[in-house]
Amino acid sequence: MSHWDVIIRVALGFGLGCVIGIERQWRAKNAGLRTNALVCLGATLFVIMGAYSFHGPGADPTRVAAQIVSGIGFLGAGVIMKQGATITGLNTAATMWATAAVGALAGGGMYDVAIIGTAAIVLANVLLRPLGHLLDRQPAIGRESAPAAYLFEVTTTDETEAHIRALTVQAVSRPEFALQSVRSYDVEDGKHVRVVAKLSAEERDDSLLESAVSRLSMEPAVSSVRWHVDREEEAEASEW
Repeated sequence: MSHWDVIIRVALGFGLGCVIGIERQWRAKNAGLRTNALVCLGATLFVIMGAYSFHGPGADPTRVAAQIVSGIGFLGAGVIMKQGATITGLNTAATMWATAAVGALAGGGMYDVAIIGTAAIVLANVLLRPLGHLLDRQPAIGRESAPAAYLFEVTTTDETEAHIRALTVQAVSRPEFALQSVRSYDVEDGKHVRVVAKLSAEERDDSLLESAVSRLSMEPAVSSVRWHVDREEEAEASEW
């Protein structure tokens, strides 16, 4: 294999990894542009090494591809997170696994299949997301494609208001949400304060707020924490 063949395969593996990573970066996922580009590039280099660096009766290039699959499995496990009943990162891990397959195809010289595979991965992440929400038959999950507005309320003491206020902002600061306002109200007993955060989202996803409730409920100074849908704001957002 000539030097130009190596350059073409490495460049293609790197470029296709960037294409997949751009979509992941745009959605603010843990494994974004650099991670997917490096995964694809690494798989490409390993396949080139396994196929063209070792010769002889015992040489088996397929062993390298098999080890790539195992190695990406460990890497993907690092992005899977479990918080209470909510599990996140499965799609990101699957994307990294598929990205490694694209890199292996590029390293093996199967350019057309690698390009088709890249297009399929991007389309799966873009098109199957709204389709999955449409087919979701579990109302408890609370995912809808319509705009949503939330009120997130945390009750704490006067002394810890500033600290809990900062923790509340941190807990609800997600790429999926737009934080519109944070206000504090005195509770009738005169000893507690209610911190209320107003949020909006392009689509409803209650699991993220449930995760925030789990985190804040562990704070000793928090006496109560809850969230609910702001129906008035949601109705106005749906009209736009």
